Amino acid sequence: MKKIELRSEQDTIDLANFLAPILKPGDVLTLKGDLGSGKTFFAKQIGKALGVEAEIDSPSFVLFKEYHCGRFPLYHLDLYRLKSEEELFDLGIFDMLESGITLIEWPELALRLLPYQTYGLVFHFDGQDRWVEIFPDSEHQRLFE
Repeated sequence: MKKIELRSEQDTIDLANFLAPILKPGDVLTLKGDLGSGKTFFAKQIGKALGVEAEIDSPSFVLFKEYHCGRFPLYHLDLYRLKSEEELFDLGIFDMLESGITLIEWPELALRLLPYQTYGLVFHFDGQDRWVEIFPDSEHQRLFE
């Protein structure tokens, strides 16, 4: 686990710019954290760093958005409103995981079902300070040592 302080929006942009070049199709990033902790802002910055020119916004109401205009397909999910694993299977995300980079906000319902996750990011905001804890899989751990 690596804890990174996010003192400004630029720190979040820098984190996205650090991670984006090492991402490849099949990578899954889970984004946990309370409302307003920075998950969607980070998702936007990853998209920009991957070359997505379309505006990336929260998929809260549609649950799932995909972007095919960057280096790789980018899949952005928000599972906040899902109530069951059946609803998750109905989205059909497991069929596409290998074809692009997947960002999952509010991933708790999916964690048991995901075949893997490349990075687990937990965003924190205590009203004054922001930070993220990054839990890379064993293959990517060396990047944070």
